[in-house]
Amino acid sequence: MIAWVRITTVAILLATLGCSDSSQQRVRVFAAASLTQSFEELAAAFESEHPGVEVELHCAGTSRLVLQLREGADADVFASADDFQMRRVVDAGQTSATPVGFAGNELTIVTSDGNPHEIHSLADLQKPEIGVLMCGPEVPAGRYAREALKKAGVNVQSRSDEPSVRAVVSKIRLGVADAGIVYATDAQAAAGQDGVFGTKIHRVAIPEHHNVRTQYPIAPLVTGEHGALGTAFVAFVTGPAGQAILASHGFTKP
Repeated sequence: MIAWVRITTVAILLATLGCSDSSQQRVRVFAAASLTQSFEELAAAFESEHPGVEVELHCAGTSRLVLQLREGADADVFASADDFQMRRVVDAGQTSATPVGFAGNELTIVTSDGNPHEIHSLADLQKPEIGVLMCGPEVPAGRYAREALKKAGVNVQSRSDEPSVRAVVSKIRLGVADAGIVYATDAQAAAGQDGVFGTKIHRVAIPEHHNVRTQYPIAPLVTGEHGALGTAFVAFVTGPAGQAILASHGFTKP
């Protein structure tokens, strides 16, 4: 397991950033797909605090991001959906500081509007007429979904293994499948977009004794060109302003 530590902003670091010519500065952030909307807001807030600095945000399934990093992608920050994938980056010597737990999440079931198949629990996903989508088992959300099903004693096969939670939500909206298991924050974000892309979605809570609570780690990387900005971005995310933004998107404390 990764040892969680708290990062604080170092005054000397911020002074250095403030005194440098930041007209061309850019910090490249790799973040799990489930963090997309919250990190878009975090990026905008960070840019406001650091005039002339641009946050270049890349969001995708965590396992895909790790593969890109292992193949030599240039990034200053990595925000993972689980500590297993973060450990792969740590073991490759690509982090410049100990990863920090910065947010928590849990799972929920999503169905099309009105819940036409009357799905009220994980057990209902076993109905033969129900088509279920999950992320692939190599994706944190997919692994967590299968853990929740195992805890509930339910045997369900995914109609297709999706690369990210956003892909699962999109396909439920489009009617490709009847139900999916995603993060609660993704269901919350999708509810805010009802009527924009496909049909509305319906959320079905998973009880705590069957649910899986998750923790997201973040770390600055040595693979990018702006290590100081990467460290500053991590400090912002773990600080009061960043934590308030994450809470507004439904994330819990780590």
